[in-house]
Amino acid sequence: MLSAALFCLVVAISDGDTLKVRCGEPGAFRQLTVRLHAIDAPELNQPFGRRAKQALSQFTYLKTARLDCEHDEDRYQRRVCRVQVAPNSCTDARCAKTLDAGLAMLTVGMAWWSRAYADEQSRTERSRYEFAEVEAKAKRAGLWADRRPVPPWRWRAEHPRPR
Repeated sequence: MLSAALFCLVVAISDGDTLKVRCGEPGAFRQLTVRLHAIDAPELNQPFGRRAKQALSQFTYLKTARLDCEHDEDRYQRRVCRVQVAPNSCTDARCAKTLDAGLAMLTVGMAWWSRAYADEQSRTERSRYEFAEVEAKAKRAGLWADRRPVPPWRWRAEHPRPR
């Protein structure tokens, strides 16, 4: 279940599927850490990790984003949201927020579609995400240029974070 849409400024990119946003009015700002819904990008120390971060930055940095978030935070205290921004081709601040950042990351081959969350997506969104991943693989775009890219969930299991 999603909460009401928030409109926030993207102020930092943590990695290929996480960003920081500033919401609210001057003097009453709150900063949120946001995880993109239904994708998983390479970790920073993983091959293509830095390129994934750079791609997400090119799509979203310093743009006003529409966030449609789940009510609960993930285990890292991040809000899990669908993030939409104006496409780079539009330079007017009033442009419609029509670019789905998660879908864009799949399209350029900088993330995997998280099928584990497919049941939380509409049939249309699932189809778009699946198609984008299949097309990126076929074109050998981004991380798919690697013959055997390691999914981030497997990489994390093989490289646990120090406690």
